[in-house]
Amino acid sequence: MSAVVLAMLVLAVLIGPLVWRVPIDEIDFTARLAGPSWEHPLGTDDLGQDLLARMLYGGRISLAVGVTAMFVAVGLGVLIGSIAGMAGGKLDAALMWVTDLFLSLPQLPVLLLIIYLFRDSLKDVVGPEMGVFILIVTVIGLFNWMPVARLVRAQFFSLREKEFVEAARALGASRIRLVVRHILPNALGPVIVAATIDVAAAIIAESTLSFLGLGFPPDIPTWGRLLFDAKDNLDFAPHWALFPGLAIFLAVVTINFVGDGLRDALDPRRVQ
Repeated sequence: MSAVVLAMLVLAVLIGPLVWRVPIDEIDFTARLAGPSWEHPLGTDDLGQDLLARMLYGGRISLAVGVTAMFVAVGLGVLIGSIAGMAGGKLDAALMWVTDLFLSLPQLPVLLLIIYLFRDSLKDVVGPEMGVFILIVTVIGLFNWMPVARLVRAQFFSLREKEFVEAARALGASRIRLVVRHILPNALGPVIVAATIDVAAAIIAESTLSFLGLGFPPDIPTWGRLLFDAKDNLDFAPHWALFPGLAIFLAVVTINFVGDGLRDALDPRRVQ
């Protein structure tokens, strides 16, 4: 059921703007703060802009941030975890020290500081939307790789002593071949589950940053930015905050439920 809801949500943000062609920046002061109607199914904001069109557009960005940040976190976590799990010794200890260091950092204050310091300079280089996208994805990814690294490291410690790895080693397989061909493919099950959790965490992080006013520019209506814009009008237009909040809730809950289902399906100890 969660996979169906998530698939419908993804299809809505991908195909929806092709069906609902109302411009996201079309201003109509005669319809400002209007509730849901046939003309505006999710209502309008304080400028009379259609919330459905803005949510469909912003959903693409929010989901893209979640998926891209997940790839950054998983890629970095798999790389560091593989090196630590295969090397052992002092290199493993050093990498785990770095992992513990990142785990001990207060994530939200550091995220806010980095974005505040580098947002404007990156905007000047690649533009406002792409600059903020790159910065947010990079920062969120750099603060979510640690659980994946620990997980991959533990999998490597377990798998590198298995009989099939010993057989490949006896046949003369190099260390890189052992990792790429034999150990890493067998360690990816838990990583896939962790990846789904990272997507949900990245969506929440982006929404938090946008809600605090340090995310995307005001003219880019991500779900978090819509909540930020709606916070001063809750008494007059609760729908303005309700629908973006519901979208974030559904995306995060369904992704987590899909991750739970994948964990059960990929658990080798699970009795069929």
